[in-house]
Amino acid sequence: MTELRWGERTHVMGIINVTADSFSGDGIATPGRSEAEIVSAALDQARGFVADGAQLLDVGAESSRPAQFYGEHPSISAEEEAARSVPVVAALSAEFGDRAIVSIDTSKGAVAREALVAGASMVNDVWAGTRDAGTLTAAAESGAHLVLMHNRELAEYPDGVFVEVVSWLRARIEDAAAAGVPRERLIVDPGIGFGKTPAHSIEILHRLAELKEALGGLPLLVGTSRKRVIGELLGGAPPDQRLEGTAASVALAIATGADIVRVHDVAAIMKTVRVSDGIVRWQS
Repeated sequence: MTELRWGERTHVMGIINVTADSFSGDGIATPGRSEAEIVSAALDQARGFVADGAQLLDVGAESSRPAQFYGEHPSISAEEEAARSVPVVAALSAEFGDRAIVSIDTSKGAVAREALVAGASMVNDVWAGTRDAGTLTAAAESGAHLVLMHNRELAEYPDGVFVEVVSWLRARIEDAAAAGVPRERLIVDPGIGFGKTPAHSIEILHRLAELKEALGGLPLLVGTSRKRVIGELLGGAPPDQRLEGTAASVALAIATGADIVRVHDVAAIMKTVRVSDGIVRWQS
């Protein structure tokens, strides 16, 4: 099993979207594809990711793109989400279990539990248990890592985005502890682009080191890949033209404390990570 050794290197999480409607255009559950075809496509993608150096594979079956900026999209039931994601988790765990951590990206406790039984060892909840605390108990009962991400419906912060992100995540850390998740299994994610305008996201990225300190030094996951904030900074570039901007944000995030970066373009971003680590984590 891959060990997450904090501080020695930046871990790369490759995104496997088992969806038909990802904002980034990389969903592999396109209409008409059978379960076997979806699993095969996920395995092919994961093989490339692992060969390129990814240590984590994040499987998600429901689009989590913010409705405020991308419009409403239909939610799916826990049964449908599990039917899409769990076979992929099982296949990835069987093939890569000794080389990579398989993560389930879900806000539903029932889906998390099924995925953990199928071999996942991380729960990545973009609502940090506030939609369904079952994700917290599932992680606690299985001994899995748990990612707590800041999120909200509307990008409104009367007291300032930084203050709210810190206080909200502190409360979620307490929730996870109360559910029985050991502190050493917790990872925090400031939720770049989730319930945040580009200006909000830029402030959080600018203050990552301060954020990490305010959260007690917990491992920090940062996901900027192809996000709207990158497009805005590049003058309106669409998702498929945001690679260089993503790379720049990844390098800066590593310099200010990121422990995991969640990305679509693993091969390209791995080069950024290696150079950034070589400089940031240099020791004489």
